[in-house]
Amino acid sequence: MRQVLWPTLVWNKHDVIAIGFLLLDELQTKPDKSSIMNTITKFLLSLFVLLLYVPASAQSYQQVNDISYTHKSDAYSLERLKLDVYYPAGAVVCPVVVWFHGGGLEGGNKEIPAQLKEKGLVVVGVNYRLLPHVTVKAILDDAAEAVAWVFRHITEYGGDPGKIVVSGHSAGGYISMMLCLDKRWLTAYGFDADSVMMYVPFSGQAITHFNVRKMQGIPPLQPTIDEYAPLYWVRGDCPPLVLICGDRELELFGRYDENQYLARLMKLAGHQHTYLYEIDGHGHGGMVAPGFHILETHLRQMLGQSIDP
Repeated sequence: MRQVLWPTLVWNKHDVIAIGFLLLDELQTKPDKSSIMNTITKFLLSLFVLLLYVPASAQSYQQVNDISYTHKSDAYSLERLKLDVYYPAGAVVCPVVVWFHGGGLEGGNKEIPAQLKEKGLVVVGVNYRLLPHVTVKAILDDAAEAVAWVFRHITEYGGDPGKIVVSGHSAGGYISMMLCLDKRWLTAYGFDADSVMMYVPFSGQAITHFNVRKMQGIPPLQPTIDEYAPLYWVRGDCPPLVLICGDRELELFGRYDENQYLARLMKLAGHQHTYLYEIDGHGHGGMVAPGFHILETHLRQMLGQSIDP
């Protein structure tokens, strides 16, 4: 018996069978109809209390690591293009978060963020190839291939392909923005970027990424907007876009101000569901942990669940 985990208690058949035997034993000792009804009432009340107070964390979780998601065959692709899947055992139709790591497009490794664990979610941590070994075009192609893999295979881990959130921090946030706004990347793998339920970039770069500009001989404080800038692809018809940044005075290279401009242009383009958050007192790295509360809040809202803002 498989259960839906989001956002409440997980039952399994062994719990129900055990309680049922206790009820039968109790009923055998009751001489009249009134006593039997009282016993049944107490049983139902007990079940209600359990549903209120048994935590979802009682559910067990599993993780499968280093799953290849690519059809590319060169040695570097075979080394890097892998992902990890963290999922609630025995669950079905769970929301899915695809998480792209940071590292300036030049470093970093896949991860399952601790703040997303034991939340009734399927979480996918993705590796991609890195600058300067490949171009940014290859990196974005890798990311699109990983999301396409999730669409095709996530039901095998209890995930719902209709409830996918694409997210990531820093370079991962930039990748999330590009997949959202430039539909060419996912289209190349047979999927529509608008089939993703929501995009939640953490401190992503809205202009052309500074390490892409570095490869072009452009310094980090000289901004450019070309086809590798999310701002270039502003459109009013994409899924909800939740932009989360740190304090504008502490963020990396004016990252909040870039996101603020992106949010303004999205609204001018007619997009009704662009949200911008500034986490005061937190810099580029410090904003990550509190940012997960914002992600979870928007996810619950999308699912029609109660929230605790």
